[in-house]
Amino acid sequence: MLDKTQDQQIIEHEVIDGVYHLTLNRPEKFNALSEQMLTTFQRHIDAVAKDHSIRCVVIAAKGKAFCAGHDLKQMRANPTKAYYQKLFKQCAALMQSLVDLSVPVIAQVQGIATAAGCQLVATCDMAVASDKARFAVSGINVGLFCSTPAVALSRNIKTKDAFKMLVTGEFIEAYTALEKGLINDVVSEDQLAAKVKEITDSICSKAPVAVRIGKSMFYKQLEMNLTDAYSYAGEVMACNMMEEDTCEGIDAFTEKRKPNWKSI
Repeated sequence: MLDKTQDQQIIEHEVIDGVYHLTLNRPEKFNALSEQMLTTFQRHIDAVAKDHSIRCVVIAAKGKAFCAGHDLKQMRANPTKAYYQKLFKQCAALMQSLVDLSVPVIAQVQGIATAAGCQLVATCDMAVASDKARFAVSGINVGLFCSTPAVALSRNIKTKDAFKMLVTGEFIEAYTALEKGLINDVVSEDQLAAKVKEITDSICSKAPVAVRIGKSMFYKQLEMNLTDAYSYAGEVMACNMMEEDTCEGIDAFTEKRKPNWKSI
């Protein structure tokens, strides 16, 4: 795990029953993804990747905003192409690491999520939002097309819906985001944490090996044509069947008892 002195409280974290809770803690800056925030965030995800006791990751935030995207003041203070290339590469690497993580990642969205903040929501495997949450890719309003957020957004919602958001910068409400497929659930603000816990409890009750195999397989097959996807999926299932916990799960089902998972 990370030493607390490393993260400097920009991102708070705690582990509860195998769930790694990350809380963006820069509310006065609307949890903007500064260089320091991105670096700290990446350290946490790298730590999770090495810890096989972690079953799930929850990303939450303090304040009115979930995440308002990149820190525009910091970006304008460093007006060189090399700086911007490095910054966007760093952000893309973080987003990719969330997808590559072997355990599910859930966004717990209490407020606005804009630009790279909306990208973060779209990148997570699942997202639960408060009915007060709103979403936008609003870079276009300041003359900057949200190109990197477009990558994640366009892989979550329909092309025309994504493009409209990108070229208008308009906000969509939580229930609209649910309808479009950007998020999984909408609940009242006071039920947000409970709803996320309901999901993490369900995930943690499953065989860890199946969840880890499943997440990797799910994203890999999306990049394949149908024939290759079925071929790959069949091989993954055959290997999955050879796992000790899979045998235990099937035996428990036929014997009408709870499974005793051995893997972590």
